[in-house]
Amino acid sequence: MSETLKLARDLISRPSVTPEDEGCQALMMDRLEPLGFTLEPLNFGDTQNFWARHGDRAPLFCFAGHTDVVPPGPEEAWYSPPFEPTIRDGLLYGRGAADMKGSLAAMITATEAFVGKYPDHKGSIAYLITSDEEGPATNGTVKVIETLEARNEKIDWCLVGEPSSTDRLADVVKNGRRGSHGCRLVVKGVQGHVAYPHLARNPVHKALPALAELAATEWDQGNDFFPPTTFQISNIHAGTGANNVIPGELEVVFNFRFSTETTHEELEQRVEAILDRHGLDYDIEWTLSGPPFLTAEGALLDAAQQAIQDVMGYSTELSTSGGTSDGRFIAPTGAQVLELGPLNATIHKVNECVGVDDLENLSKIYFRLMELLLT
Repeated sequence: MSETLKLARDLISRPSVTPEDEGCQALMMDRLEPLGFTLEPLNFGDTQNFWARHGDRAPLFCFAGHTDVVPPGPEEAWYSPPFEPTIRDGLLYGRGAADMKGSLAAMITATEAFVGKYPDHKGSIAYLITSDEEGPATNGTVKVIETLEARNEKIDWCLVGEPSSTDRLADVVKNGRRGSHGCRLVVKGVQGHVAYPHLARNPVHKALPALAELAATEWDQGNDFFPPTTFQISNIHAGTGANNVIPGELEVVFNFRFSTETTHEELEQRVEAILDRHGLDYDIEWTLSGPPFLTAEGALLDAAQQAIQDVMGYSTELSTSGGTSDGRFIAPTGAQVLELGPLNATIHKVNECVGVDDLENLSKIYFRLMELLLT
């Protein structure tokens, strides 16, 4: 059994459901300390984080990731218990196998091999690890970045181990992500009896034309790297449950996934202009989860493409699809950020798994990436 596989199994066996860590970070730090890394736990609230660094020179290459996982769901639906890592037909099963404990194991073994071969490498290597990526993400990476920024410690290149691959390992690298901007809209009306609508004001009837316009609006056309910005209503509620009561208010929750062609301020202004034009009485609350980011070119992207070609023998595709990641907190500092990890077909699902061979190859890709950047 390879070192990468053994470490992945050890990490998966720890039920680190957000924001719990269950000793995963201590296990990683125990592997990094003998290599000469300086270890710095940075815990905030209920979230465990650590920053580790090998070297004090620029440029700084950073592995970023998370030890927390989503809940496993009904255990009886799994082939084997979700926190008992099991190998079957060349696949390692367990919650977090692909998202992203397999990547964490590959990072560690790649680093061990690299520092062993190149103890006097150029620049520095760092780890930024959190236990709050799958949850609210308020006390994790964002807080560590604030700490680093306050002392002017800058990351030049950041590799996030999120599962980026689609059909085979490293066939896709995420070189950016769309921004996410959420909203809670409350449209006010006047509650009343359905038989006396002239004595009430139905907020559902008032809001529907505005919501239809929002759903039909073209926000932008995207660009070479991003698809057009999308608007989606995710929740809508009104009424008391009785069929003879006109509701007094309507609550609508919606979200934008937006490209670099627009800003969250522009989206807010356009939405509120539509609501005002329809004469709605409303309260609105916006929540920016993160702006879009893009690494269109640079040394990190070149090294990743070359490393994948060298190890896997094929070229990779660049993509900005999917949800958000903690890269959204790192990119605004000026760092080049990429996401490269195993297949994402089973993430957050029952029977999550990762290919055993993919774990070893991922470690080799990470090793080759560091070799290209730091030697």
